Amino acid sequence: MPVWLQARCGMEPRTVAAVAVVLVAAVGFAAQQFWSARPQPVTAPAVVAPAGGPAAGPAPAGAAAPSPAVSAGAGAARIVVDIGGKVRDPGVRRLPAGSRVEDALAAAGGVRPGTDTTGLNRARVLVDGEQVLVGAPAQPPPGGAGGARGPAPGPISLGSATVEQLDGLPGVGPVLAQHIVDFRTARGGFRSVEELRQVNGIGERRFADLRTLVRP
Repeated sequence: MPVWLQARCGMEPRTVAAVAVVLVAAVGFAAQQFWSARPQPVTAPAVVAPAGGPAAGPAPAGAAAPSPAVSAGAGAARIVVDIGGKVRDPGVRRLPAGSRVEDALAAAGGVRPGTDTTGLNRARVLVDGEQVLVGAPAQPPPGGAGGARGPAPGPISLGSATVEQLDGLPGVGPVLAQHIVDFRTARGGFRSVEELRQVNGIGERRFADLRTLVRP
């Protein structure tokens, strides 16, 4: 700054130096702003195509086919058995296949009180057309299952059987067995099995149970 201006403005040299520094800094800042504000070429970004189309959603699951209905019309197989002897209600019964002797006894009302069932296998599976005799001499199960067996006991002779033997027949107790022996003694024996009908206490049902188990 000229000396005359310094003298006129009354500024000291130190102040003049500070003002000069400020002016230089201002000019430099203005030049920097001008340089930064100049227009610059801009490159447009490259357009990138999408890698793929929108992901296809899973196909809707179709309705499950209804399961086939279980046929309820098919009835269970059944067997027919004849239950006789010392049971409360003997007769022919129809039972489900696979039933056992215990089921047959229940269908016949159960065993009469006092009946000896020691030789009766209640767990044996029944077969169609079988006859179950309670209180009668043990018989081999139908079908020939098992090993070799001895001959089955034959019919009891009405002409020689004791009271104890007759008591073992189905539907025959000690009282009826004694009636049979008394009838035999009075008539001199039995000429036919049919005469058993004449014994006091033997009806048609009981005779039907006994006719194949006895002989004259």
